[in-house]
Amino acid sequence: MSIKIHIPSYMQLFTDKLPVVEVKGSTVGECLNHLVKQFPAMEKLLFDRNGKLLGEFSIYVNSEDAYPQHLAKAVKDGDELHIPSLIAGG
Repeated sequence: MSIKIHIPSYMQLFTDKLPVVEVKGSTVGECLNHLVKQFPAMEKLLFDRNGKLLGEFSIYVNSEDAYPQHLAKAVKDGDELHIPSLIAGG
């Protein structure tokens, strides 16, 4: 099963400048774990010490927010994940 993860430009420093990385997995969490296996530096960018996705990130599957399932959301062959960072301010 091949899933593409679109990497934001500021994170591409940690993926050998790759804008898209192909991974395997049946859930968003499995795909992100496969990404971390390929590029270990990504772990600290995406997860806290307990393995929970950091709050400043929202994962999109085929342009649809994975919330509320987040890491447990199922994916299928050919799906694409996007990792935009959330921007706050005021």
